[in-house]
Amino acid sequence: MLTIHTADEGGAVAVEGARVVGVGPLADLEQRFPAARLRRWPGVLGPARVHEGPLPDAPSPRERIHAVLKTGAVAVLEQYANTPELRAAAARNDVAVLPRTHTPVLRETARADLAVFDETGTCIATVCGGRLVHRRR
Repeated sequence: MLTIHTADEGGAVAVEGARVVGVGPLADLEQRFPAARLRRWPGVLGPARVHEGPLPDAPSPRERIHAVLKTGAVAVLEQYANTPELRAAAARNDVAVLPRTHTPVLRETARADLAVFDETGTCIATVCGGRLVHRRR
């Protein structure tokens, strides 16, 4: 399914499956993909983050990974995903485990990892590998 994600600032990202298929102004993407589902988010849309520190405390590895997703991050550093259980939880949720940090970018053909943040910096939505994995109600 093709989905266009857009936020208040007017930029948009078209996602099909796990990949970005278009980035640009909403009007341009709506014209390019007229049958796409449209998701409008309040806030600012951009690339998802890399969680660069220890994973949040939680009762289980799955909940620790979910806590990272709620911050708008879809990747963690391998030095902090240092148990087989954490790595398995990351893999089950398509969270990347990276040897070092990098600067995420939204571009065509890239993995569809994006997030929306409100004016206070709170994550409104996280898309990991094309799937909506967190939405603040």
